[in-house]
Amino acid sequence: MTTDCYEQLTLWPIAQQEVTVRFDGGRVVTDAGLLSIRALDKKLGVLAQVAARFPDPRSQKFITYSSENLLVQRVYQILAGYPDGNDAQILRHDPLFQTLADVSPDADEPELASGSTLNRFHQAYTRRQAELPPEERPVLLEQQAARNDRLRLLNEYLVELFIRTRRQRPTSVILDLDATDDPTHGQQVLSLFHGYYDQYQYFPLLVFDGATGFPLAAWLRPGTVHASCGAVEILQGIVRQLRQAWPEITILVRGDNGLAVPAVYEFCEREGLLYALGFATNDVLKERTALWLQDLQEFFHWYGKPGETLQRFEILEDYQADRWSRPRKIIAKVEVNHWGNNRRFVVTNLSGHPQGIYEGFYVQRGDVPESPIGELKKGLQADRLSAHGFRANAMILLEHVLAYALVVLYRQAAATVAPEVAKAEVSTLRQKLWKVGALVKTSVRRIWFALSETWPFARLWQRVHQAVMAYAEEVLSRSSWRQAAVVMPVALLSPPM
Repeated sequence: MTTDCYEQLTLWPIAQQEVTVRFDGGRVVTDAGLLSIRALDKKLGVLAQVAARFPDPRSQKFITYSSENLLVQRVYQILAGYPDGNDAQILRHDPLFQTLADVSPDADEPELASGSTLNRFHQAYTRRQAELPPEERPVLLEQQAARNDRLRLLNEYLVELFIRTRRQRPTSVILDLDATDDPTHGQQVLSLFHGYYDQYQYFPLLVFDGATGFPLAAWLRPGTVHASCGAVEILQGIVRQLRQAWPEITILVRGDNGLAVPAVYEFCEREGLLYALGFATNDVLKERTALWLQDLQEFFHWYGKPGETLQRFEILEDYQADRWSRPRKIIAKVEVNHWGNNRRFVVTNLSGHPQGIYEGFYVQRGDVPESPIGELKKGLQADRLSAHGFRANAMILLEHVLAYALVVLYRQAAATVAPEVAKAEVSTLRQKLWKVGALVKTSVRRIWFALSETWPFARLWQRVHQAVMAYAEEVLSRSSWRQAAVVMPVALLSPPM
């Protein structure tokens, strides 16, 4: 048996004492706060339920890591700030991540999956029939089908998860759609150059609940598609699931001018959906709003004050573009200030005052979906899609979105006891509540995580954890998930409340 010997490092003196570093503190992990979110996940069976539905071409008799093991490992690496598959090469030996994946950290237990295994998981790869030439392997068709089915299943599951985790039956749901650029820097399939963004990229379309920011869909798309590509089909699936659960629900659709195409209007009108979509400025609209702009400019010239902005909101009831089958309502916002003038337009079938529709509804999309997309990119690094295959990258994107869904549930659960947590971004949650060291000890019956006595957020973490568990119990009592409930076999050593 070999013994690892580490150098003792002396850094600087403080009075009669010397600051010294040694590497003999035992098994210390750095992301122990994630145990709470994993407890919520296990209680509701969030990742377990979706993994159980995954088509898996592998021979089940010879696998070491189940689909659930692999999905859990990926999602919690993402939450901890390790988004790349290669990060698994180090984290597979980490006692915390082993525990999160339901593997005992004791030395005789198997390590977690390697980066290569996780990358094969994204490709739905199997070694079955590997001895045959590629053209003679029927299993390749099975792999192709599995890749497609996983993307569909994950997107459907997001809506199901949203429905099952509501504390109360909502009277309305806002579907916030937005396309976002995802820069690429390699040879990814269907990564194409987009002239507007001036980069090679993917162009995914995401859908969120407008009230909570919960993700409802995430579809990866080639880099040069129109912003509205696939929007009707995506909406169709979400609306069907929502109405199956809540037949009387009022559904509203909100998006920018990239979604403002006749196919989307006509779908919303046919399905009885209310909508407000940004509409691009054109010469006809400029001409029809010219007098309003002129009046506002004249008033501002005589009565305007430095730094003041004057706005006017009007409705055009009879606007009809060339490709439209009938006239539709346009909300016009005309604005004048010291820097110049500005005109913005929204096409809608909502009734009410134009300023109320514009400011009270449409521009609220600055909170959702803009903020969730920012968190996905900056907090969870969802734009790191570095696999070669297109569908593998689509799967990776959905893993990040699943991680974000857990974040939203975690924040909702904490809202009653810690409003600051309910509003915190992923980076703040990671810094304050998840990124905390713990000494890991094991016995026959327990896995102990001993947290620091001086951790400044210990009380907050305990309050949030209690709220999270209460939220899970409330959700279980309102749904059919109780049969999926499991208990987290982990003990936490931390200061008493």
